[in-house]
Amino acid sequence: MALTSAFTSINLPVKTVEQSKAFFTGLGFQLNPQFPNNENSVAFVIGDNLQVMLISHAVFNTLTEKESVDTSKYAQMTIALAFESREKVDEIVKTAISLGGKLHAEPEDHGLVYHWGFVDLDGHLWAINYMSTDATQD
Repeated sequence: MALTSAFTSINLPVKTVEQSKAFFTGLGFQLNPQFPNNENSVAFVIGDNLQVMLISHAVFNTLTEKESVDTSKYAQMTIALAFESREKVDEIVKTAISLGGKLHAEPEDHGLVYHWGFVDLDGHLWAINYMSTDATQD
């Protein structure tokens, strides 16, 4: 299967697009100007050719015949992102908490891998990671 240069999208239902937009803008994510930015949806670039579309529940429910998950009770997935340093991981998680998010877990330091996570305003789980490229690190 050949992939295109277009963005691959993770679509997440949100209660209030504007509040979620403020949250992710506060985390430093960049809006994708190629996609809608209105009261029903907003797109953020979160990696090379990867974006997250935050879509109002009303619109999201038109995209599927299945009921969306109650994130206060169930986890549907974890979105895992890698960053360039442990400090950046800490910065993102601490900023998420200051913007109204919740801790997903305590930080885990496995030497070559450092992991911490948060839950966004709508209950989606985000794993923020750093992986050292230094194979000699203890």
